[in-house]
Amino acid sequence: MAGLGDPPGGTPDGAPGGGEDEYRSVVFDESFVRAARLQEFSARERMADHTPAVRRRAPLHRGLTRQALVLVVLIAVAFGTAIYMGVRHPYQSPSARPAEPVRMTVVPLAPQGRVPGAEDVARLYDHSPAARFRSGAEGVPLPDARRTAHFSDDQVMSALTTARSYVVRSSLDPGVLGGGEVRSVRTLLDPEQLDQFDASFGRPAADGRHAPTGWLVRFDPARAELADDEIRVRGSLRAEESDASTLEVTADHTIVYPLRAAGEERAEASLFTVRRELRFRFDRDDLRLHQTQLVATHVQAGPLSCAEDSANHLRPLLAGQTARTGGPAGTDPYTADSATALCGTLAKGAQPTP
Repeated sequence: MAGLGDPPGGTPDGAPGGGEDEYRSVVFDESFVRAARLQEFSARERMADHTPAVRRRAPLHRGLTRQALVLVVLIAVAFGTAIYMGVRHPYQSPSARPAEPVRMTVVPLAPQGRVPGAEDVARLYDHSPAARFRSGAEGVPLPDARRTAHFSDDQVMSALTTARSYVVRSSLDPGVLGGGEVRSVRTLLDPEQLDQFDASFGRPAADGRHAPTGWLVRFDPARAELADDEIRVRGSLRAEESDASTLEVTADHTIVYPLRAAGEERAEASLFTVRRELRFRFDRDDLRLHQTQLVATHVQAGPLSCAEDSANHLRPLLAGQTARTGGPAGTDPYTADSATALCGTLAKGAQPTP
């Protein structure tokens, strides 16, 4: 008699396991089942609807999920946009203009009589056109920075700030004025202009390219020194865009120095006036590095004697002195590198009144 768990006819084929033995080597693990293309309906599904006992399953999606694919696409779009903006940025230019040699003009202004002087510097200022000038760097204020078509507010302000630093260091630093160290001015220049700067101080020449007094203000230390720490200044700074890759700043300042004879503390003081017009150029590297290209300088200074060389040092005429007779140094029209020697007359109204 067959057991409770056996079929009525006994175990098929007379074996303990019957026909199952031939399938014992097949393992139906979870991955095999999930990968099957056919799926059996449940009993409830078969009762509710007359459908076949099995149905086809949708194929499994292998590889990236939909969310991962969307993320990859977004990253690719963002990366492409960043590259495009870097190439087509409205504030970026294709190239920068190379630095040019500085063009310099220094015009001595000769007095029409004796240079007025006084022991009290304040009195000289009060009786001169510089009475309402500001003192020192306060006379070199920064204007409002306004963006241009290709430069931002910050870039324009950077250009104005660097130009102001150059004006202050090159015309108000007592060490520079006394003919001493010039490194503070040199560090503000574009590297392409350093050779010209060094050549100007190594081999000064009145050729419109290598005059130290075109780069900065300095007096002959054997002749004059500051009689007081207060230097009066008035002027302006103006920035404008010359092209898509260049900003230009124009500095126009009148500076008045109280001077006296070198080493004579009891000597009367006199006023010496310098009008400096400087034009600066900035490319994007200059703005980033806070340096500048000095394009041109035009200097009028007096009281000076037209007969003396003003290229290396300014040699002021001091209280009670008069200009030497004679004109400026000769100009050679046959030499291409020769600059035209200029000289002017200092107006009486530019001097302090008695």
